[in-house]
Amino acid sequence: MLVCGKNVLKETPVNKIHKVYLKEGFKDQEILNYLKERKLKYEFVPITRLNKMVSEHHQGVVIDIDDYSYYKLEDVLEENFLVCLDHLEDPHNLGAIIRTCECAGVKGIIIPKDRSVRVNETVMKMSAGAINNVKVVLVSNLSEALKKLQKNMFFVYTADMDGMDYRGVDYADKRVLVIGAEGKGVSDLVRKVSDEVISIPMYGKINSLNASVSAAILIYGMIKE
Repeated sequence: MLVCGKNVLKETPVNKIHKVYLKEGFKDQEILNYLKERKLKYEFVPITRLNKMVSEHHQGVVIDIDDYSYYKLEDVLEENFLVCLDHLEDPHNLGAIIRTCECAGVKGIIIPKDRSVRVNETVMKMSAGAINNVKVVLVSNLSEALKKLQKNMFFVYTADMDGMDYRGVDYADKRVLVIGAEGKGVSDLVRKVSDEVISIPMYGKINSLNASVSAAILIYGMIKE
């Protein structure tokens, strides 16, 4: 997988990096020292080559790394707070949610295999390295995964427009927050599995927020000290 950016380079475990490509004339001594100290392979190439390698703003740094290795549901059952994304499609949203989760101390994110964004170069870039501290779990069936979590004492909270004000909820010790897809919300199957539906009050003329913004508000609103 090709990813890019200075922060992504620093946050990626060294053993996952195959090679680093730098634009000709690259002069960031901190990055150059970082590469030399860790004995990472690097090569100076024309910026036009970097532009063809990745679509994101690369800051003159493109990194060839291992493809992302997804986790299993069993890997996060000991956590107290998980986030589940119901067929999210925008990699920018996924990357931003991963970053929020890492900042908030949420260690696991669950996504479905089908009709959903995967961890790609854009997600890596948007997460600013947070992807390396959060377990992204890939499941075949979201509703079945949520049922399994419930059997393991998790309480499932689904975000939707007609739910209870999130500020008035007494959250369970083990909890899952479900965020729906952009423009579509959560599926009927996932909603039926949910223990409680929560919402963010809207006071303006627009009645919805970006998925990553909604996730950030609710994640911090659901944190238990």
